[in-house]
Amino acid sequence: MTVHQIGTRQTAFHSARLASERGAAEKRAFAPSQPSNLSSFEFVTSAVPRIRQFEAWRANFAPIFDIGSERDTTSGFIGRQVTWDLGCFMFSHITTDPLQFRSVTRHLHWEPLDHFVLSVLLSGEAYTQTPASKFRCTAGVTQVHAMGRSFHGSLTASELLMLFVPRDFCPRVSQALSAAEFTTLEGGMARLFHDYMAGLANQLPFVQQADLPALVEATRAMILACVSPSADNALTASHPIAVTLLDRAQKIIQSRLFDPSLGAETLERELGVSRSRLYRMFEPFGGVKHYIQHRRLLDAHAALANPSDQRRILDLAEQRCFSDGTEFSRAFKREFGYSPTDVRIGRRSNFPCRQAPALEESDPAARLGTMLRRLHG
Repeated sequence: MTVHQIGTRQTAFHSARLASERGAAEKRAFAPSQPSNLSSFEFVTSAVPRIRQFEAWRANFAPIFDIGSERDTTSGFIGRQVTWDLGCFMFSHITTDPLQFRSVTRHLHWEPLDHFVLSVLLSGEAYTQTPASKFRCTAGVTQVHAMGRSFHGSLTASELLMLFVPRDFCPRVSQALSAAEFTTLEGGMARLFHDYMAGLANQLPFVQQADLPALVEATRAMILACVSPSADNALTASHPIAVTLLDRAQKIIQSRLFDPSLGAETLERELGVSRSRLYRMFEPFGGVKHYIQHRRLLDAHAALANPSDQRRILDLAEQRCFSDGTEFSRAFKREFGYSPTDVRIGRRSNFPCRQAPALEESDPAARLGTMLRRLHG
């Protein structure tokens, strides 16, 4: 069988499957996914009036991409997305008609989203271009995007899996993904990651809440094992000055978490940047003050989860520049959805999982954005 014949059969299969999904979901757009112990939701465009299907799909992905609007909307648009909340991550299984996309960093400054996105194409083809590079991705290949960077591209009729990883989840993961951003993963370990993602898509409907800590740790290990080899090659590539400054700022904050004088003025002085530029750097994180408190709370979470650290909660709070235990407990619960005591006595895992939003009470078209913003804390 020739490559052309294979491609023709895949295209026909893809079209037939999407047509089947259109008929099966004719009366539902947003709905709970298949019964699952994890928080999840499903979005199917076929339940939206044909003339509004593309705009509905575009609105759903607005927090991630600006999907090109120059197309005939009267013919409808086929798209299906199932998304699971994994606490520290988000995972989506997506089927879509062809589209063009562009990052939202320059014209939607109010969206504080700066996650890494690992995408595995099950079928179709994607093209991405950045100010410094461009790459094409085909079925079976994993690509790494950074939502807080400038890029644009296109996607054919495709089926893909997307894993959203917040930058502050784990320093080692962040370092590896930063080095590999806007590249494709290749080799045996990349194929292993592809299989792992496909397995997640099949098993997540049956995963229980109690299994999340083990799932998070397994996913972290897979990212490090599969991305790092590619990241080693990408470390020699030059990054924009803004990325370097942000990295320096984050290192300064981490090294001075216990310093009560740490703030915007400290960072301005040590980085040699203006107040406005500093604020732009930390805008995706909710501002300088919010980011510093977020890092202090993450550090406190790690100390509370450490069985060898039995210092009083009040002492941990004061060390991280909280004026009293009540203020610390309130901030901690706002951040993670549970108390410091819950972590200390082992009711929560070592990895902080922020409080899940009440998706069923929110606007369906805003659910993806709600879940993505939650990853920032």
